[in-house]
Amino acid sequence: MTDMQTLYLLVPLAPLAGAILAGLFGKQIGRAGSHIVTILGVAVAFVASVVIYQDVAAGNTFNGTVYTWMVSGGISFEVGFLIDSLTVMMMLVVTFVSLMVHIYTIGYMSEDPGYQRFFSYISLFTFSMLMLVMSNNFLQLFFGWEAVGLVSYLLIGFWYERPTAIYANMKAFLVNRVGDFGFLLGIGLIAAYTGSLNYAEVFAQADQLAATEMAGTGWPLITAICICLFIGAMGKSAQVPLHVWLPDSMEGPTPISALIHAATMVTAGIFMVARMSPLFELSDGALSFVLVIGATTALFMGFLGIVQNDIKRVVAYSTLSQLGYMTVALGVSAYSAAVFHLMTHAFFKALLFLGAGSVIIGMHHDQDMRNMGGLRKYMPITWITSLLGSLALIGFPLFSGFYSKDSIIEAVHASTIPGAGYALFCVLLGVFVTAFYSFRMYFLVFHGEERFGKAHHAHDAHHGDAHGDDHAHDDHGDHHHGLAPGQKPHESPWVVTLPLVLLAIPSVLIGFFTIEPMLFGEWFKGVIFVGDNHVGLKELEASFHGPVAMAIHGLQTAPFWLAIGGVALSWFFYMKRPDIPAAIQRTFKPIHSLLENKYFFDRFNEIFFAGGARALGKGLWKAGDQGLIDGVAVNGSARLVGWIAQMSRLFQTGHLYQYAFMMIIGVFVLLTYWFNRG
Repeated sequence: MTDMQTLYLLVPLAPLAGAILAGLFGKQIGRAGSHIVTILGVAVAFVASVVIYQDVAAGNTFNGTVYTWMVSGGISFEVGFLIDSLTVMMMLVVTFVSLMVHIYTIGYMSEDPGYQRFFSYISLFTFSMLMLVMSNNFLQLFFGWEAVGLVSYLLIGFWYERPTAIYANMKAFLVNRVGDFGFLLGIGLIAAYTGSLNYAEVFAQADQLAATEMAGTGWPLITAICICLFIGAMGKSAQVPLHVWLPDSMEGPTPISALIHAATMVTAGIFMVARMSPLFELSDGALSFVLVIGATTALFMGFLGIVQNDIKRVVAYSTLSQLGYMTVALGVSAYSAAVFHLMTHAFFKALLFLGAGSVIIGMHHDQDMRNMGGLRKYMPITWITSLLGSLALIGFPLFSGFYSKDSIIEAVHASTIPGAGYALFCVLLGVFVTAFYSFRMYFLVFHGEERFGKAHHAHDAHHGDAHGDDHAHDDHGDHHHGLAPGQKPHESPWVVTLPLVLLAIPSVLIGFFTIEPMLFGEWFKGVIFVGDNHVGLKELEASFHGPVAMAIHGLQTAPFWLAIGGVALSWFFYMKRPDIPAAIQRTFKPIHSLLENKYFFDRFNEIFFAGGARALGKGLWKAGDQGLIDGVAVNGSARLVGWIAQMSRLFQTGHLYQYAFMMIIGVFVLLTYWFNRG
């Protein structure tokens, strides 16, 4: 094994070692020991990823087996690594954001009795995600895929004594199992028709798959494979209608909201489709399906952010919407733009989640934005970093989000794939919606009237939805939320503000410095494939003259003015005329009710899927178990045996004369048959 191969192993194993030490020996090493070993493990993984990045940038890649588990039917089941430009980008994002979250957790979870357990979970989560992105085969991909799902279940339900947390983690687990079933079907089809689970071997047979029809159905095999794989991505990356778990995942502590939503679990689906570009490029039907689903998510999940009053849920719906943008990019064959937005989004979304957590700390675990206002002068670091994150989110020129989001919009505009017109409408209107709800949150939290330290009996959500999220005090039996009368907010400790500053830097700068190599350079050459029949980013590449020129040109385009319009309208509504939103809510009550109830997706799922599953289960129990198995098979068999025994007793009496009589009758019948057979 070479030095670089040893380094590849070190990346996932270092966080795993930290997770094992904190999880199994947390009581022995204590709180300080737990956060030291886990932070050290993730820091080692990050430094190793930087070294690997430099090696890949020098032109070196790796695709090989680390360990062969077994060979069955000609298919090899193995652990292997594929280290290329796409992998190393994901490794850097995952390890850096995870490191920031680990440091932040020291301050955020300082009062929680499950301190060691939490550090173990988030370190294990990092290991799982790294195994997913570094895999060179579908078996390892599926292992990492399920591992992040399992650990997310543990993290979302971290405060397991709360019924809302139990509901949320079960919801996340079950919805993701629906998506994973489709994902497993796709992998099964690949194994059945190619005889391999290795990426390179499968991609080599892509043209054969494209020319093959599914046995018995006549469906194009490649389309069926790609749609099944994407259904898995719909679960992990929370696309309509498998999006319902993600807002509820806010039941977990804020650090895991940043970890799950920003850089890890929800981006796994985007990464997977980009990795599978040699397959998806061969099916316009699958791409069109991806495009429409992504566009619907981008716009309609953004609408839901407008009516949220919980600071974390606003950011959660923002995540859903931005994932929709990434999915749209995949659908128009702009895979590099999708993963570029994945990268930029990871930094500013982690920043916004951790900024929201800092606000929650300062507000004594009050999450209702209606109880905030004027925090700018009390929490200056949280304020400025949150402003930078919000500007990046809305795609303001020169900020990271501008370069990635505008590239996606341009790619959609140039695309001819069916559904591109609908997608263009959704992503353009989504710019306005994103700007409106993002700065609604910003203005309500940091500007205007100071609404904290007062009685808030008027807000139904004060002790409901808005506080159905995280607070370390619950475990101590302290159910007080919010500042007491006369109490003022305070800036968070340095272990909380330092990650905010470190995340704000790439949120502003990284798009500027990486757009050219990632979208128009050689960075993804030989890794991401775009067919000649698809436009992708070709038109944008022809008109690209550097990041500065793109930013200047961006000032003249529709997305910029839509974003400015969204910011201006939110300022007018919530800073100058707060009576107008209240009047709109009263006037359009049915629409507000529709949004507040999240398009009734949850209700539909409860009635149709959950209710249907219960009805099916009851039917199988009553008809199948009680009626067929117990009634016919078990009790019926007993009754049949009893009847045969009863009939036998008529002949088996024990009387000799009766047996003699039966013998005579038998001889008579036999002779009669013998003489009359002719």
